[in-house]
Amino acid sequence: MKQADMHSSADDSATVESQATTDSSQHDAALRVLRPPRAAPAEAARVTRAEIDLARVRHNLHELTACLKSSGAKLWAVIKADGYGHGARNIATALQQARVDGICVALLEEGIELREAGITVPILVMGGYYGRHRDGLDALIEHRLTPVVYEASQIDSLARAVRFLAEHGSRSTEPYPVHLKIDTGMGRLGVRPEGLGEVLATLQKARELHVDGLMTHLACADADSLSVTQTQLERFGHAEETVRAAGFSPTWRHAANTAAMLRLPESQLDLVRPGLGLFGVHPCPAHQAPQIRQPNLKPAMRVLSEIVAVRNIAVGEAVGYGHTWRASRPSRIATLPMGYADGMSRTMSGGGEVLVCGRRAPIVGTVSMDLTMVDVTDIEGVSLRDEVVILGEQTGRLGTDAISADELANHAGSISWECLTSISRRVPRFYRNP
Repeated sequence: MKQADMHSSADDSATVESQATTDSSQHDAALRVLRPPRAAPAEAARVTRAEIDLARVRHNLHELTACLKSSGAKLWAVIKADGYGHGARNIATALQQARVDGICVALLEEGIELREAGITVPILVMGGYYGRHRDGLDALIEHRLTPVVYEASQIDSLARAVRFLAEHGSRSTEPYPVHLKIDTGMGRLGVRPEGLGEVLATLQKARELHVDGLMTHLACADADSLSVTQTQLERFGHAEETVRAAGFSPTWRHAANTAAMLRLPESQLDLVRPGLGLFGVHPCPAHQAPQIRQPNLKPAMRVLSEIVAVRNIAVGEAVGYGHTWRASRPSRIATLPMGYADGMSRTMSGGGEVLVCGRRAPIVGTVSMDLTMVDVTDIEGVSLRDEVVILGEQTGRLGTDAISADELANHAGSISWECLTSISRRVPRFYRNP
């Protein structure tokens, strides 16, 4: 994939400020949403880069949507954490063009970023934290973001903000939509069943709000056994009965992530929230076959670099910090300009591999902040400027191979989610958009 085939957006390197109204009881300073700049591809001098194929993202969306035909559920794409490291603005734009039903993010700042990028589909802010002062709630309402609530204090604060803006003509008097989150066993966020009565009583008083959604988060949808997930869904059903008995009629009920929507048809409800699957990584081990259909997911990201130095190492010589590796034979060691500050986990030291010329080369020595060394002794003819693939596919003069996010995760003792989101902002993103 050549750079000439790529395009990039300067928006990713821009610092954005969002001004929001504040009342006199709060700080005078308006809400400022400042995002750290990413290396702008058009200006990047480094050869280390991430290439994202937006056609594959759209393909994955269609594959996952096809799994919903029998249930009729809608699909709201989860693109938190900067689109799982792929670049949220460009991913959201591609998904909106492909007619995604909605988008989910974790943070208020993430939602604002997408609205400022021209995203108009519904955006659900799932984290439930909207800043320490009222200006965060004002910004949420101004940008038409749908909040997740689960505590009485949240509901009171949001209702006051909606009322204040309506009284001052900044918005209509229509009730503002919220999604109520139930903790059915994740133990993280959401109202627990024993506290649901108090939260519903608060919502009944909050005439400024409308319970448009009811949601939960599944803890073990990718486990071998689905018993925990089934128990969570049963608890969610009981909570829904309580919510409806209190006079609420949520339009959207949702619980399923990628794993649940593929393995447990009854989890699809009114909408699903796939994240990892949109980027071409299956969240379940190979032996956990989907009960619905096997989607043909395609990885959307390639991370690559180039060899910037090659040297011959004699028997007994050591390389890298701490001299953790010594040559047991005459060796050729190549250096590539990617280190743990870029997302090459330090745990890959002495265990991971990269692709050079279509062949695998083991990482030797300790991965440093900016550089990594690999053993290319067994790869004939390696030279400066040869392409190195850290994640993704490579076809070279000696063959074709691929390194998946799952493989990186296994080497690093981590999970594929972390490997993707760890590709740092100083690695420029190039986008293929055929």
